[in-house]
Amino acid sequence: MPDLTLAADLTREHREIDAAIETFIENLDRDGVQHELLAETLAALRRHIYLEEVFLFPPLRDAGIVMPIFVMMREHGQLWRTADELIDLLAGGNDSARLKDMCARLLGQLHQHNLKEEPVIYPRADAELPAQTSAELSRFIDTGRAPEGWVCQQAGG
Repeated sequence: MPDLTLAADLTREHREIDAAIETFIENLDRDGVQHELLAETLAALRRHIYLEEVFLFPPLRDAGIVMPIFVMMREHGQLWRTADELIDLLAGGNDSARLKDMCARLLGQLHQHNLKEEPVIYPRADAELPAQTSAELSRFIDTGRAPEGWVCQQAGG
């Protein structure tokens, strides 16, 4: 079994989040609103943002990767606000059309974000992170949870 890299683990999380949102959209017409699926997916997205902002970005920024990290942080704020809107929609009922539109918007934002993050940031994780940080990040990917109430730095706009 080949060793998985941090880049591979982080990219896998991207794919899992995207696939779950796509499944939610596909099932809307047939099965109705699957509140739990979307809520769990948004929680996974927020956990992913947490691990990047707490474990991955600070040492990469310290290594001189400033502008790409700035862009990723700004986009995290956009993703966070869209997730907030989706959570509000879920709490407000079963408006399938609005949920579908908002999920499509989130998928578009994720696609644009991932197109930059995966080739620019993730390879640097494998090359630049100190061994201890890399080990902490790997452990968090396997078992970690974001602290209750944590909000990404750029969530406010």
